[in-house]
Amino acid sequence: MKDGSYRAVVLAQSINFDLMSPQEREGVEQSYQGFLNSLYFPVQIMMRSQRVDLRSYISKLDKIKEGHTNKLLSLLMEDYLNYIDYLSQSANIMEKQFFVVIPYEPVTVKNAAKKVGLFTSLFNNKPEHIVINEKDFNDAKTELKTRVQTVLESMNQMNVQAIPLNTRELIELYYDVYNPDTATTQPMIDPSELDGRLVTKGDGPNPRSEEQE
Repeated sequence: MKDGSYRAVVLAQSINFDLMSPQEREGVEQSYQGFLNSLYFPVQIMMRSQRVDLRSYISKLDKIKEGHTNKLLSLLMEDYLNYIDYLSQSANIMEKQFFVVIPYEPVTVKNAAKKVGLFTSLFNNKPEHIVINEKDFNDAKTELKTRVQTVLESMNQMNVQAIPLNTRELIELYYDVYNPDTATTQPMIDPSELDGRLVTKGDGPNPRSEEQE
């Protein structure tokens, strides 16, 4: 983060609490209480609703339909595809995602933030960038991994499957969150496939732009 603190995001799968027996519900509630009591750090539980993009599902079914040699099955799948396509255009099919945000704020960062806040309030200047050396970064990374593992183990006791998001998945999540209108119609491409050019200024009295890979 800009203030030198760290965050990890864990994606959690939902469970159907209403279909559980009273004994199962009690077990989940006790596990959840144990999860909260075992925390020695704050967490943020976030729920996100988004529209389901059925284009990839429709494309997959269309390929299966083309591979069928049975005419009756092909006709049935065509009717089903038409229904799914109509449903995706006429109705807002939503899905919910659940995340647990796990923070870590080192002591050095806290002290630096207090100093920056003090000088900012006195002189009304922009806060300076907080510089973190490699050792502090590795220590913070280790502590954050330990916190993530604690959350994963507690969720496993509640029969909730959870996984930490990697860099690629975090980029996709941020893109969807900050671009809710265009994310469904313009999905994000793979960052590794981006190929840009750098334009540099040439030397001499009559500089010219030169393109470099």
